[in-house]
Amino acid sequence: MEQILIIQKVLNNNVVIAHHDTYKEVVLIGNGLGFNRKKGDSIPFDEADKTFLLKDENEMEQYVNLLPYIEEKLLIFIHELLLFIEEKMDKQLNEHIHVALTDHIAFAINRAKKEIQFSNPFLFEIESLYPKEYLVAKDVVTKVEERTGVSFPEGEVGFIALHIHSAVTDKPLRDINRYHALISKMVNIIEDNLDIQLEKNNIDYHRLIQHLHRAIDRAAKGTLLGEENKLAAMLKSEYPVCYNLAYKLIKVMQNQLNKPVDEAEVMYLTIHLQRLTHKF
Repeated sequence: MEQILIIQKVLNNNVVIAHHDTYKEVVLIGNGLGFNRKKGDSIPFDEADKTFLLKDENEMEQYVNLLPYIEEKLLIFIHELLLFIEEKMDKQLNEHIHVALTDHIAFAINRAKKEIQFSNPFLFEIESLYPKEYLVAKDVVTKVEERTGVSFPEGEVGFIALHIHSAVTDKPLRDINRYHALISKMVNIIEDNLDIQLEKNNIDYHRLIQHLHRAIDRAAKGTLLGEENKLAAMLKSEYPVCYNLAYKLIKVMQNQLNKPVDEAEVMYLTIHLQRLTHKF
């Protein structure tokens, strides 16, 4: 049986907000969906190309306020991109990406047209940590450039990859960015304390970044590694510089996250740091 919804608000020719018996307000998107329709009109649920629910009232308001600044053809194209991302990632996207990525791509296009470029200091780390999201983001950038004729700086791939990662993991983008900033800070501390310049294309750097990311994630979730007292004593005795630096980094992590960090992390981080000195 075909489900009929009642339009609450027509946002433009392609987007309407309608009442759903179960989900209350839903956003319906489709080419020409809102044309010649008004509040109170009925609309078949299946007529929409894309349907999503924004439970957060602030996000709904932000989305409604965003639409007047975006050409309707571009809006439809961005939703094609969202379907493409969902297919490539083979995961359902958190609905907040409709606001976040629509906003990001629309204004990234405007920046590119004005030749305003933003660097992405975490580009290598993003590619290292989220390889699948990064590859999909590259395809998204290619599609945008082919459709609009604008050229994006390389950093945009990283920004879009973060939006994708946020949408498939349900992690807030602000937390993801905060963790990257923490990793960057710890890398600087490592370079200063060991008096080395880390090479980003080195496999040991890649392993270090992966480890720091997992350590932060474990700390955020409160996951414990378990005690290895004999290994800890050996590492502290054999590699005191790296052991003490690892302990320092754990304390930095603890202060930045405002959460306790399992001290067993010191052991595994010591091994990574010692490997970086090429003396392990």
